Amino acid sequence: MTTGALDGVRIVDLTQMLAGPFCTMLLADQGAEIIKVEPLDGDHTRIVGPYHADDKLKAFGGYFASVNRNKKSIAIDLKQPEGRELVMRLCENADAVVENYRGGVMDRLGLGYETLHERFPKLVYATIRGFGDWRTGRSPYTDWPAYDVVAQAFGGVMAITGPDKDTPMKVGPGIGDLMPATMCAVGIVSAILRAHKTGKGQFVDVGMVDAILSMCERIVHQHSFTGGVPVPEGNHHPLLCPFGMFPAKDGHVTIAAHADTHFPILCRLIGRPEMGTDPRLATVQDRRANQDEIIAAVSAFTSQRTKQELLAHLGGQVPFAPVNDVRDVFANPHFAARDMVVSVPHPGLDGEMKVAGVAIKMSETPGRVRHRAPLLGEHTDEYLTGLGLSGADIARLRAEKIVA
Repeated sequence: MTTGALDGVRIVDLTQMLAGPFCTMLLADQGAEIIKVEPLDGDHTRIVGPYHADDKLKAFGGYFASVNRNKKSIAIDLKQPEGRELVMRLCENADAVVENYRGGVMDRLGLGYETLHERFPKLVYATIRGFGDWRTGRSPYTDWPAYDVVAQAFGGVMAITGPDKDTPMKVGPGIGDLMPATMCAVGIVSAILRAHKTGKGQFVDVGMVDAILSMCERIVHQHSFTGGVPVPEGNHHPLLCPFGMFPAKDGHVTIAAHADTHFPILCRLIGRPEMGTDPRLATVQDRRANQDEIIAAVSAFTSQRTKQELLAHLGGQVPFAPVNDVRDVFANPHFAARDMVVSVPHPGLDGEMKVAGVAIKMSETPGRVRHRAPLLGEHTDEYLTGLGLSGADIARLRAEKIVA
């Protein structure tokens, strides 16, 4: 079996909830060895669910299963000195350590960047915090806690999302976690590559609100270039037309035929070829200035047809997609061909459950979902034995509730 591109890379994962685990999941999917160090009662998302109705074990639900696949679990009490020393020893042969505690927590435990960097100069130390870490730029909000909804609001995405200009709205997926997680994964791989060249690790820091602002890059140039303040635009684009969502008989579809090449084609396909040659609609700017007329014409056509009828008529001719719900995703041949809905075994169930697949495709070292998320402490013995501890040593640590 082909190994992943990050085969041989070892990451000590001290993260929990969504941002940190999604970051290390991305690395695990590409072959990195992820040692998930959990508290004795486990990552708190283990109990979030959802659980399958037939799951009698309830070791973890779908939330945990989705973003902790391909990882190994060791349970250690970091509040105990012997537990912290075990983490230190795990870091000895690691390429990186990742954590998403509030700033100062790891420093108080004696596991902060400076301590680990002094002991292991090649180690990369990565963090995801709401407002970043003081080491890379002290925000007045450095010590504030944050979750997805906080990052979405503070970073600017809510202010440009919503049904109308007066109604900001949260984006459905937890992008306030997922975007910083993805950026942190890029930072970790970059820093590891540098460390392998120079022998020197470094501190990698991603602020959740910074990542959201980076994702909302257009609001910065819009305000800087025009002085305007972007607001929610509903389901259409503030600069391009037609570019947005349109009604169908049985739901909605999206069309992005704003370009000079696609607009005349769309006009022909909706039975309005004269619009494609109308001098009032000749340029991108013209079409944006007359967007109400264009949206009305396109909507009149789409609203009389089903999503599948529109797919057959418009698909491949202009940029087009039906608005899929998860049932559509499960049934669509694209996601099957791209291995984007993957079956994994689940403890407590005879059958398998589905998780999202690996979006980063590589020809020589394809990433994949190799194994299910781990049970709490499933690999404790494996790693402690690897550190040279005997069975009696491990039994004592368990009895003293230092590991589980």
